[in-house]
Amino acid sequence: MGQSPGRNSKAGWVSTLSSAEGKMVWQEFQPKEWEETDVDIKISHCGICGSDIHTLRSGWRPTAYPCCVGHEIVGTAVRVGSKVSGIQVGDRVGVGAQSESCLGRLGDCEECASGQENYCSKKVVGTYNSVHYDGSKSYGGYARYNRVPGHFAIKIPDAISSADAAPMLCGGATLYSPLKHNGCGPGKRVGIIGVGGLGHFGLLFAKAMGADKVVAISRKMGKKEDSLKMGADLYIATDDEPDWATVNARSLDLIVSTVSSTKMPFNDYLGLLKTGGSFVQVGLPEDGGLFAPVRSLMRRLKLQSSLVGSPNEIREMFQLVAEKGIRPWVQEIPMKDANKAIVDMEDGKARYRYVLVNE
Repeated sequence: MGQSPGRNSKAGWVSTLSSAEGKMVWQEFQPKEWEETDVDIKISHCGICGSDIHTLRSGWRPTAYPCCVGHEIVGTAVRVGSKVSGIQVGDRVGVGAQSESCLGRLGDCEECASGQENYCSKKVVGTYNSVHYDGSKSYGGYARYNRVPGHFAIKIPDAISSADAAPMLCGGATLYSPLKHNGCGPGKRVGIIGVGGLGHFGLLFAKAMGADKVVAISRKMGKKEDSLKMGADLYIATDDEPDWATVNARSLDLIVSTVSSTKMPFNDYLGLLKTGGSFVQVGLPEDGGLFAPVRSLMRRLKLQSSLVGSPNEIREMFQLVAEKGIRPWVQEIPMKDANKAIVDMEDGKARYRYVLVNE
């Protein structure tokens, strides 16, 4: 569990079986074939995302083992293809959960043409456990190096540290995108369900974007102090406050839910929205699909889903972070201890994002 990773550019922490319980092994894998549209990154930091755990245990769908997870990658560009623009060798760059889309190469794609590559109508290629357009398999950032199509390599602003930038590439962007698309800012009252690796970004961003009121919603009182420090104006503990749904009825314009379970009081959450309000689900449960209950039909409520951020949204998010001095709550862990970090995260010990660091 504590072995020291070697310097092999084609090696990383690889899972070969359906388990998230610290059983990855350090071994070689075959990166995608080099194309002149690619960038090779020497990884310095890689955030641990909840998606990594879902994938390691084949929670959402069967994982194509062997698999090297990690899609919050930051490092130095050490090789840049001749067809890549805006990135030079030596630049500090990052990669989020998506590493490729059609970009119009397979015919018309309104999504890619309009800067919504994360909703590509042809095929979204994940940074790991996916297949590139050239047919090669994608491997993630629990490793020394990563190869990615240059369109999805994002330059990191100097004002943001690598440890802070890493978890923003997926976790941060996943919250920034629905807040932006739903007009978070002055005049909006925003609720964030789940104060964890995703939800804590929602509190930080909603406050920085100028929302009139930011409400943290969790089950227990244990995260109240942290939530208030992150910018929440109000904290609701649904297990500890019997009348929370009644007291706070119709008080919010927008709710973003990060909960990855269908076992939540969905109707009561919808009751927190004013007429015409929006509920956005970003957490992806393993235990089935969510549904639109009758209550949403009674008050013109809008139910939405939201995926990871597009490259331009990630750049916008970084600009906001740099301008407002936003600092996510991260804990740095040596890459050699990745297995233990996965176990600890599964046990809920992260406060609030783990970031793996190559020595």
